[in-house]
Amino acid sequence: MMSKVKPEPGREIITSETWGDYLEHLDDCYEYLRLQFSPSSLPLKQRWRNNGLSADFMADYLATFSPQLEGAMQPANLNLEFCYAIRYVANELLENAMKFSDPNISYPVDIVLQLHRDRIIFLVNNSITPESVETFQTFIQELLAEDPQALYIQHLENTADDENSTSSGLGLLTIINDYDAKLGWKFETIDSDSVAVSVTTMVQLLFA
Repeated sequence: MMSKVKPEPGREIITSETWGDYLEHLDDCYEYLRLQFSPSSLPLKQRWRNNGLSADFMADYLATFSPQLEGAMQPANLNLEFCYAIRYVANELLENAMKFSDPNISYPVDIVLQLHRDRIIFLVNNSITPESVETFQTFIQELLAEDPQALYIQHLENTADDENSTSSGLGLLTIINDYDAKLGWKFETIDSDSVAVSVTTMVQLLFA
């Protein structure tokens, strides 16, 4: 089952588009964990330590189900690889969501971790400023069209040249290159007092 993040009361989705390997419906989920972070008690961008703690919790929680996967996943040292992959991906997605959330609207960050028979799926939903949508979608187009290894080196060099860069995309490229992950995105324009945009990032880790 899919856990879809719904807009806050009074907000209605008016447009929606998907990019990359985004799956709308998966019916074989047999375990999931969902965490949601309020934008009000503490500014999202100040929660860096919480990101790591949350990622550790998600990895430890889902690792209890790893014996069910031993016939499918490799290498044999399942628990270590299983936990590390979940921890890294969850932390990276949470950091991006917190960093790029629109500070002008009250919108939570939501992360769902789903365990399927043949894959692990992450779904992270957050707001994004309307002005940054085009830049992000341009990066996605580049990500989908170029070789991820070559793109990683290119972005690494660009980051080295620009020490003030805050949107290198290296984290997403690392997820693709290190875990052979499939990535997809869903952009939704939300009708509220002012137009707001939410983005859901999907990461699929397929079992070997």
